[in-house]
Amino acid sequence: MTVFGEAAERVRSGADHRVEARALIAEMTLAEKLGCLDGDVDFWPGHIDMVSGGYYAHAWPAAAVERLGVPGIWFADGPRGCVINPSTAFPVSMARGATFDPELEERIGEAIGAELAIHGATFTAAVCLNLLRHPAWGRAQETYGEDPHHVGEMAAALARGLQNHVMACMKHFALNSMENARFSVDVTADERALHEVYLPHFKRVADEGVASTMSAYNSVNGEWCGDSPTLLTDVLRSEWSWDGFVITDFLFGLRDPIGSVGAGCDIEMPFRQQRELVLAEAVRDGLLAEETVDAAVENIVATLLRFGPVIDEKPDPARLEGAAHRALAREASAASMVLLSNDGLLPLSAESKRAAGSKLDSVAVLGHLADTVNLGDGGSSDVHPTEVVTPLAGLRNALPQVAITHHDSDVSIARDADAVIVVVGYTSADEGEFIGDALHEVAHLLPPRPERSASAPEPEPAREETNDEPAATPEIDPHGEPESTFAPGGDRRSLRLSEADEALIAQACATSDRVVVAVMGGSAVVMPWIDEPAAVLQIWYPGAEGGTALADVLLGDAEPGGRLPFAQPVDERDLVEFDPDASAATYGLLHGQWHLDQMGTAAARPFGFGLGYTTFDLSFDELRTDGGELTAIVTASNAGARDGSTVVFAFATVHGSAFERPHRRLVGFSRIGISAGESLETSISLDLTQLHVRNNGEWLDERGDYEISIGLSADPAGLQSHTVNRAGLRSVAPSQRRHQRTPRGSRP
Repeated sequence: MTVFGEAAERVRSGADHRVEARALIAEMTLAEKLGCLDGDVDFWPGHIDMVSGGYYAHAWPAAAVERLGVPGIWFADGPRGCVINPSTAFPVSMARGATFDPELEERIGEAIGAELAIHGATFTAAVCLNLLRHPAWGRAQETYGEDPHHVGEMAAALARGLQNHVMACMKHFALNSMENARFSVDVTADERALHEVYLPHFKRVADEGVASTMSAYNSVNGEWCGDSPTLLTDVLRSEWSWDGFVITDFLFGLRDPIGSVGAGCDIEMPFRQQRELVLAEAVRDGLLAEETVDAAVENIVATLLRFGPVIDEKPDPARLEGAAHRALAREASAASMVLLSNDGLLPLSAESKRAAGSKLDSVAVLGHLADTVNLGDGGSSDVHPTEVVTPLAGLRNALPQVAITHHDSDVSIARDADAVIVVVGYTSADEGEFIGDALHEVAHLLPPRPERSASAPEPEPAREETNDEPAATPEIDPHGEPESTFAPGGDRRSLRLSEADEALIAQACATSDRVVVAVMGGSAVVMPWIDEPAAVLQIWYPGAEGGTALADVLLGDAEPGGRLPFAQPVDERDLVEFDPDASAATYGLLHGQWHLDQMGTAAARPFGFGLGYTTFDLSFDELRTDGGELTAIVTASNAGARDGSTVVFAFATVHGSAFERPHRRLVGFSRIGISAGESLETSISLDLTQLHVRNNGEWLDERGDYEISIGLSADPAGLQSHTVNRAGLRSVAPSQRRHQRTPRGSRP
């Protein structure tokens, strides 16, 4: 057994992982320790491999010490599924956020974690939880929504599931919510905005025991995130007492390779890059203390020791893209779809039975996206399943006896159809991760290109054996620029659909009164046409089983379970300012629904909105206090003729506050399923830490009259309220601010 293996056994038996890590580090040479602080692959061969297909072919190693058996990390991404080919593609995170179902998200995390492990990965940055400040953000699809409490609960659930099989990393720390300018923008946020709005969800996942944190590209209050002692040491370690290791975002995540070590950044990912050029000399010259290096290596090794039991477990390879994972993707897709309007046409099967003598004999399907594989971003979150069911294929599979015609734009096929399905929206060409010319911007920070050699082949990164063959990597001149396999992506310039899509909708509605519009995309869409079709569904980027799930929802075999995880505006001018090309931006306390509430502007559809195929009545019965925890007791009744589910939201308002605040802040939610005609009492735990105020480095619990409101969305017209008095204003110690949660079983 290796030295690391012996230490891991002692930790498994109860030894302190930090003590064991320090003993192991004492046996390392300086070169071995420095080798832990960046990736294990040289920059140029690694870069060429990565951008030309290798990112989706194998895991990426870092921080291994072969002599002592330290396994290091084997990285593969996974916000909507393992990115190594082939893997199950689940709906994007924003879609799953619309389910408001942490239990479902934990199951998805477990499935993604299993597929990552099957492909040889031990570490993933799948937990993206940057707040949706504005829906034009190109990577909005990779997070869960605009509200800190909701995002934190969903991301914590994903981390719990993943860490059954791999170490999870939360990203991008912090205030990374624009794409085009992410390598250059400086985001200013005052103390309250930073700690009350843009960090609470990260703390929630840190408390869940997440193994790692990835720093962001942007700077915050003048400090580049990868070099920021404020974020990486003062907040993460000193204030939150978080126990894990920090990595940079890939390729361009550092600006100060020496200073970043002391700032709290442990690994430069994914290659031997800036640190490789300077750290050894910096230690020799006294610019970097070896004790500082040791502290960073300790964070890495101690975490590897903690997660030894997780890494050692190998899932059954038969699970990869297996029937259970495909079924889970189908379930999640249907549960995520948000019914934004419905004049009674949906569900189609129910409607056809109501109309005397009518049958669903013909369906017209319009739009090029109906027959296009459209899974979302083509960058670091891209997933390549063996099979994808498109909307058209899903309908044809579900309705083999029905005449289904399709055309990209010829609305004449809709004239005599019993139902018309128009599929419109965005693709990875419209929104997603943005690379641009970033390599040229930071070329001065990179190792020099190798000398051309006609005889010496480019080395490939080391890789573990997996059960599938990696994708072929094209031959590329290392002295030229490789042709990237990443999609262009970037931020959206408009929240409207394209002119062609809006025209197609208008033409379809002029031809038929039985039009259902299905909108694909990663976040909010401004829909001035929303009242024209008979029904409108937001189906997101719905994953490999999206077409099957869409047919399930349209035909009533499943309900549209989603609720909006953001406010959908009437006009994008109603939202906070968003400049995708900004060199500087200021983030305040209010955005999304909070901003609309402050301005007195109605949303087209408020936060939490979503129709179903049945109706629910709520009764807010009482507030209970149990051991200092406040719980709302609610009775929900299914008043319709179908079984169904809904989401009950709890908001809180502090009356007479001495501080500017959101008018209502989400403090709890619960997804419940109820049979037709039945009632159910449910309790919602209220997270009143969401109401704490940050002031001069302390947390204040402002006590007074708290109005707790319960409803099916943030629409004030549908809220029921109780008031509870909490007298006084007191400072809250860090240990009181959040209940520490520990993952299940023996896992850290």
